[in-house]
Amino acid sequence: MLLTHCHLIGRLPEPERLSLNLNLPSSSSCSSFFSYSILNFANFAHGDFLALGAYLTFVFSAILGVHFIPASAIAVVITAFIAVCCDYAIWKPMREKSAGSLTLIIISIGLALFLRNLIIFLWGPDIKRYDLPVKRGIELGSVVITQNQIFVIMVAVICMFLVHYLLKRTTIGKAMRALSDNIDLAKASGIDVDRVIRYTWAIGMALAAVGGILYGLITNINPNMGWFMLLPMFAAVILGGIGSPYGAMVGGVVIGLAQELSTAILPTEYKQAVAFFILIVVLFIRPRGILGS
Repeated sequence: MLLTHCHLIGRLPEPERLSLNLNLPSSSSCSSFFSYSILNFANFAHGDFLALGAYLTFVFSAILGVHFIPASAIAVVITAFIAVCCDYAIWKPMREKSAGSLTLIIISIGLALFLRNLIIFLWGPDIKRYDLPVKRGIELGSVVITQNQIFVIMVAVICMFLVHYLLKRTTIGKAMRALSDNIDLAKASGIDVDRVIRYTWAIGMALAAVGGILYGLITNINPNMGWFMLLPMFAAVILGGIGSPYGAMVGGVVIGLAQELSTAILPTEYKQAVAFFILIVVLFIRPRGILGS
């Protein structure tokens, strides 16, 4: 038993992968919460907006030579702007036609494929990496944590607190919560629904872009990265409880931790299956999710 325990400890994930899988799902699920819980449909293009943010940062930092922080900010703003343009061009006409959830999901799949192939057309199918200087990591005993990993953790935590402040303390955040609860009642209360939805798209996809940028700080970026992160993001939102941003954060941490620790006993190919196994088990015990009401 002791030998087996020691063997499993030896196979536990490295800090680099663990920091990635604990913080990126939680920060990315914050952005997924906006489209899934407030707009009330599963946006399959969400992951590709995440990838778009990562690639735009690559263009501005590695190709055009802009410092990484301003390049990231520009990429986030452009991603949010594209999301708002998509609302004007696609989603608003669908709202005016009272399109059903299935129609919106099919359209979002089409948008996802368009964005993914646009990325491949513009920057190729090969993996990319940010051209950043290698800096000495911080040694904690036998563990070395890089400055990029620390930065990822800090930004993920800051994003969570900003989402909390937005939803609890700002007028637009309260309007978003009202829209999530009952869109008809929100209209009757005098809330400008179209304006709130545009803010929701902008903020949600900006957060998605941040998630993609953080992903690129830890590992390579590729055109399919959004798809591979999309399913765990959906699982995190459902696991945490639909309608609860804090549940989405907790769900992201649980999914990320379960996926990464599972590699101690299972091949990495099963990480997606582990995420959904955890989701099924929790929903059997608590159908509303961890923090669902």
